[in-house]
Amino acid sequence: MATYYDQNKYNSLREEYEFFRFQRYDYTLENGVLSVKFYFSLDDKYYFTPSFEIPQRKFYNWSDIDKNQLDTILFNIGMIELVSYWKLACPKKVYIAPFKLDADQILWWKKLYFNGLGEFFYLNGIKENVNDFMQIICESDASCEKIELPLKETTLVPIGGGKDSVVTVELLKNKMPIIPLIINPRGATKDCVDAAGFSLEQTAVIKRTLDPTMLRMNNEGFLNGHTPFSAMLAFYTLLIGFATNSKYIALSNESSANEPTVLDTEVNHQYSKSIAFENDFRDYVEKYISSEIQYFSFLRPINEIQIASLFAKNKDYYKVFKSCNVGSKTDSWCGKCPKCLFTYLIMSPFIPKNELLDIFGNDLLNDSELLPILKQLKGEAEVKPFECVGTVEEVNACLEYCQQTMDNGQRILSGSLENLLSQYDYINNLPEHFEAILKDNLFINND
Repeated sequence: MATYYDQNKYNSLREEYEFFRFQRYDYTLENGVLSVKFYFSLDDKYYFTPSFEIPQRKFYNWSDIDKNQLDTILFNIGMIELVSYWKLACPKKVYIAPFKLDADQILWWKKLYFNGLGEFFYLNGIKENVNDFMQIICESDASCEKIELPLKETTLVPIGGGKDSVVTVELLKNKMPIIPLIINPRGATKDCVDAAGFSLEQTAVIKRTLDPTMLRMNNEGFLNGHTPFSAMLAFYTLLIGFATNSKYIALSNESSANEPTVLDTEVNHQYSKSIAFENDFRDYVEKYISSEIQYFSFLRPINEIQIASLFAKNKDYYKVFKSCNVGSKTDSWCGKCPKCLFTYLIMSPFIPKNELLDIFGNDLLNDSELLPILKQLKGEAEVKPFECVGTVEEVNACLEYCQQTMDNGQRILSGSLENLLSQYDYINNLPEHFEAILKDNLFINND
């Protein structure tokens, strides 16, 4: 696996740039529109002002949240946003000006930053450890207060435009009040919400903007790489959860996300989708933010194959769902990346080939250019693709199914595929009534 930079580049930047500072944030709430801007500094030489805006919706209850409570969640959102800018030069010291963090919080954030940047460190050839890579120094004596708000039996469901969130919204929408959430709407996310029967006015929307200085610096030789997007999403969901008085936040991360990308290591492209992060996040929220709101992944007990089997029942989404990062700007499947190949493969046991071809445009399993990627997915390489893909076991089970000789035009589910379809991971955080809904829809219902 080629690296983008190296240890020497990392060391030299850390020597040149001594600190990173989270200076402050400000916000306005006018005509139901919340606008927030963060202020970061790299060594007082570069300044960054990322921002986000939440357009007005009738279901927001901003008046229920007082200033101190809003400060709590906005500050924490700033703490996760800063890592994208800190990684440009990875200075040893990080100064936090708005509020104080206690010793346990500092350790919590360092763990998140370090594990969330595992792919970044790996691909850039950087050797580092969680104790020494960063020192967090608080410049304020003020502590955030916990948020106490009356919450309703409403569920917030983030929609990413792929098959996973489609399954969650379809299984829940007729069982309880739900509110879809989209960050930076695009074709697939808007079309999936529409296919689910919701208008954009019935959907919570966050318009998040990166600072252009960071994008320019990426092109000038500063460090670049993957940051934990799902951890950022987690904190944003809390803000929308409180604004809508929603008690439940139902993500769509599956058990397969727990498998490391680099085998026999802790490096996981999907770290912030893993049960390890989910448990840590829930503990942090309960201790420092709110004891009432419940964040969990609705699909955590099941795997990618089970999700594909559930998705296949919803044909209205075949032409609108997209989870290809390469084709996200054009709202298409590029047909050449690991995500496209994996999605094609994982759905092949459940969707007829002619319909798969209609979705993807080509038979990806017969594309010789994709063979190196297929070997990575199968576990024949040291590293899986750095994408949100399933486990090696799942990939090989689907390949075994696809390579069968058909008897009377029909393939038979292999033993490995049947076994995966009957799995249930009891290490999850689903409330009881959510678990009942999920189990009622599984291929094989485990008690």
